[in-house]
Amino acid sequence: MAESVPNFNQFDDATKKELSAFVENEQAQQRLNSSIHTFTDMCWDKCVTGLPSTSFSRSETSCLSNCVNRFLDSSLFLVKKIEDQREAAARS
Repeated sequence: MAESVPNFNQFDDATKKELSAFVENEQAQQRLNSSIHTFTDMCWDKCVTGLPSTSFSRSETSCLSNCVNRFLDSSLFLVKKIEDQREAAARS
């Protein structure tokens, strides 16, 4: 027996707000996971040469650390730039 899925508009305002917050949180988590996978793949391809052994070499460790840090620095820079542009647009 299949149960019907309730229509979002059938919920009261408090439930709608709670569901919206939940969905927003899940979407943010998905974006974070996507970013992590992106820079993991990118840095792995760049830094790990050959077949990995039981541990990373000193150069691989350094490369991976630098790669991830640069990726995060770039992401934070872009977020700040976009926020600055939005603020400037809101003031004008």
